[in-house]
Amino acid sequence: MTFRRILAAAIVVAAAQPAFADVNIGITLSMTGPAASLGIPARNAVALMPREIGGEKVNYIVYDDASDSTNSLRNFQKLVTENNIDVMMGSSVTPATLALIDAVAEAKVPLIALAASSTIVLPMDDKRQWIFKPIQNESLMMDVTAAHMKQKGIKSIGYIGFSDSYGDSWLGVLQKSAEANGIKVTAVEKFARSDTSVTAQVLKVVSTKPDAVFLAASGTPAALPPKSLNERGFKGTVYQTYGVANADFLRVAGKDADGSFFAVAPVMVVDELPDSAPMKKNAVEFTRRYEEAHGPGTRSIFASNIWDGSLLVQQAVSIALKSAKPGTVEFRKGVRDALESTKDFVSTQGVFNMTPQDHVGYDERAAVMVEIRGGKWHLLK
Repeated sequence: MTFRRILAAAIVVAAAQPAFADVNIGITLSMTGPAASLGIPARNAVALMPREIGGEKVNYIVYDDASDSTNSLRNFQKLVTENNIDVMMGSSVTPATLALIDAVAEAKVPLIALAASSTIVLPMDDKRQWIFKPIQNESLMMDVTAAHMKQKGIKSIGYIGFSDSYGDSWLGVLQKSAEANGIKVTAVEKFARSDTSVTAQVLKVVSTKPDAVFLAASGTPAALPPKSLNERGFKGTVYQTYGVANADFLRVAGKDADGSFFAVAPVMVVDELPDSAPMKKNAVEFTRRYEEAHGPGTRSIFASNIWDGSLLVQQAVSIALKSAKPGTVEFRKGVRDALESTKDFVSTQGVFNMTPQDHVGYDERAAVMVEIRGGKWHLLK
């Protein structure tokens, strides 16, 4: 038995031969490889999800894709053929999620995307009509970040990011925002998730003497640039993305992350939110449950992402069960249609209002600006 099969067998919450009426939810996560710090918190959140929806048993079948696109697609195909899944969730990284677009459309299985890039759901087309993303698009987060840059008087900025679709998406919104706000992008440098050094990239960016540096990376690999920037004596402002919103990044980056700013979902600073925030009740409850299970300070945006995806699925499945049986095309289409019709639905991060053109549905309530100080995130007010 392969490692992946052993892992799936250990995590799956399902009978060997699920009953026809069972709702089967397939999940592929990056639990090993460069993005393991993203996939593991998401896997931990699966244990908190309901085992029954609308009176029907729910089975969660979880596979590790090792942060690899080929594995992600293979996992989906296996879940379809062997488990006849009704909903798919995953993957943890953008490249491994983009690899699923054609396959989920062909199989007509709704996908709850757990990676950040807006390219997963945009531009909307016949294939992407099956994909929904409970994660803020980069453009929303960049708007909040740009407002902070303007407040600080940033006039020039360098860029260092992943050399993949995650980094490319952030670079695109940064360049657009910089142009709109009169900020000069002085240098663009990229690195791979598996790289062990970014010294050359940092030297090139620092040599252009920018007021700030924007780092588009996620998980523990995102700790490399701030460390190297500090070693080279960079004194400007450092911006990150919400891809660093987990405890493993803080642990690995240590003091090198202090003073960094980034836009993130309010759930990450739930203790500092006003009681009037619509998502606070859900954010408090999920954070309590997650940290009771995994320890104080273990909250992660990647756990919140899959949890909010499961909230959407619970509502959509409850609606679809009224007109179709799980395991059928009619049921999967019913789930898809219900997801697209989501209105004023509160998650741990914001309020969903989906449309046929917008399969994210978040507005400015789903973003706040935070600063890393003393190994913790702090809300900027």
